[in-house]
Amino acid sequence: MDEEGTYMTLRKKPELLIPASSLEVLKTAVIFGADAVYIGGEAFGLRAKAKNFSKEEMAEGIAFAHAHGVKVYVTANILAHNYDLEGAAGYFRELRDMQPEQCDALIISDPGMFTIAKEIWPEVEIHISTQANNTNYQTYLFWWRLGAKRVVSARELSLKEIRGIRDKIPEEMEIESFVHGAMCISYSGRCLLSNYFTGRDANHGACTHPCRWKYAVVEETRPGEYLPVYENERGTYIFNSKDLCMIEHIPELVEAGIDSLKIEGRMKTALYVATVARTYRKAIDDYFASEETYRNNMDWYKAEISKCTYRQFTTGFYFGKPDENTQIYDNNTYVNEYIYLGIVEETGDSFEAADGNRIFGSWVRIEQRNKFSVGDIIEIMKPDGSNLPVQVEAMYNEAGEAVENCPHPKQLLWIKLSSGAEQYDLLRVKNENGGGEQG
Repeated sequence: MDEEGTYMTLRKKPELLIPASSLEVLKTAVIFGADAVYIGGEAFGLRAKAKNFSKEEMAEGIAFAHAHGVKVYVTANILAHNYDLEGAAGYFRELRDMQPEQCDALIISDPGMFTIAKEIWPEVEIHISTQANNTNYQTYLFWWRLGAKRVVSARELSLKEIRGIRDKIPEEMEIESFVHGAMCISYSGRCLLSNYFTGRDANHGACTHPCRWKYAVVEETRPGEYLPVYENERGTYIFNSKDLCMIEHIPELVEAGIDSLKIEGRMKTALYVATVARTYRKAIDDYFASEETYRNNMDWYKAEISKCTYRQFTTGFYFGKPDENTQIYDNNTYVNEYIYLGIVEETGDSFEAADGNRIFGSWVRIEQRNKFSVGDIIEIMKPDGSNLPVQVEAMYNEAGEAVENCPHPKQLLWIKLSSGAEQYDLLRVKNENGGGEQG
């Protein structure tokens, strides 16, 4: 066997772990290539502003994921106060007793929450969140001895450091690392700016992202005189990190011994999740088919990953400490090339109109997320990596009335396209403005 073949047999393919803010996004992540998804319930997770999952939605989501061979991890990674603990015990009981299927693991950062979870549900697999500041192999061994299966590496680690951890921990212990998404300006997400400015606790899931705000300095003897903060004459957004993107470095991530490649973004839309999941899925699969295939398709990965919202890209700490080039100094807006229109919930050859008659043809049903009109050229984004431009030929609202456009978000629509779409295909349109956060 050649050297490359030997290498591939020694390195297992890493898990692709995708965030899901809602049931719709979970289904999108599953269909577009996730090996596992991580979600939050209605409490005890660090994305309280995300839609999150009710108990019923969680049960439906877990069943859907498991039916497609995908795992589900539930976050309970707040840094708990005394008043959180009793409720946490009840929450873990609910997760333990969930029927017909349970989640595959809990994501926890707080030792108190870990202790309660183990008491309530001893057999559950526990993953230690990045919030626990996991920067060395002794920390990994500490959690392993307590019964954790996996530890999420701190974003402050280089690939060399992660490789060093891999060499010092049991082979069956897993390392999970963020490979794409927003970078916290504070140490592994532990930030007090949100508490200070708004009273909303980032460590309880209520972060208002003040690290992205525009700042000025006031000298104490000159009240009311605001002096802009400049860094090398480039602007005032001193905390505004670029987004992490490791799509060009799958081989290095695998070589470091990382078991799960984690995407950040539990407050993102289905379009973002579909774009990132599909691109990383193809990149991982291509690399494990052959490194040549992976290298040859790099332009496609880079083009596709740029079609979701991002702040420009960086490799974070993976190849050394970040410098001034990892910051954005002139603005705090996202690049946004495409706008999300909806996901195909159902297809059919007819539906009933408002007058009781059936309208025949090839129709797709969506819950619309942004405005579009009859005659528009939009794009069908398919899980297999293809993108199909189509024209909107007709549109009917939920009452069965023909309409020319859909100005109200979350309208239920039947639409006819110039070429057919399938269930779970995603519809998007080119954003001529290129800004904002819709995608």
